[in-house]
Amino acid sequence: MAKNTICVWYDKDAEAAARFYAEVFPDSAVHAVHHAPGDYPSGKKGDVLTVDFTVAGISCIGLNGGPAFKQTEAFSFMITTEDQDETDRYWNAIVGNGGQESACGWCKDKWGVSWQITPRVLLEAMAAGGAEAKRAFDVMMTMKKIDVAKIEAARRG
Repeated sequence: MAKNTICVWYDKDAEAAARFYAEVFPDSAVHAVHHAPGDYPSGKKGDVLTVDFTVAGISCIGLNGGPAFKQTEAFSFMITTEDQDETDRYWNAIVGNGGQESACGWCKDKWGVSWQITPRVLLEAMAAGGAEAKRAFDVMMTMKKIDVAKIEAARRG
């Protein structure tokens, strides 16, 4: 296990979420599924308690902790994409599997986990600063899923 692992709280579907992520994102896998050795506040002996998985190279553990805590945008996975096809593929996988669109490249999966599907061109525009960053930022603010061609046009002015 990695020294630093992100723990993501799920109501009861950590295994389904981890398997979905492993199907969608490269360098992702489900490594182990651990069952509860006894009853616990939100489950019974034998239920899936935790799932060890990797999302795009990041070590995670999914905890089926019950309904006590909900996901918020205070935590998100940010996936950097190289082009519109890759952006569309990830966005459509998340939103099309019971998720929902948000703004500025953000969406939520059906488990409530937030994702930022961010084309590299947008990050480069913001890093450039000045008028280029302002133009890219302004056009991004009008979008849900990021449109690479519009960001590129904004960069050029």
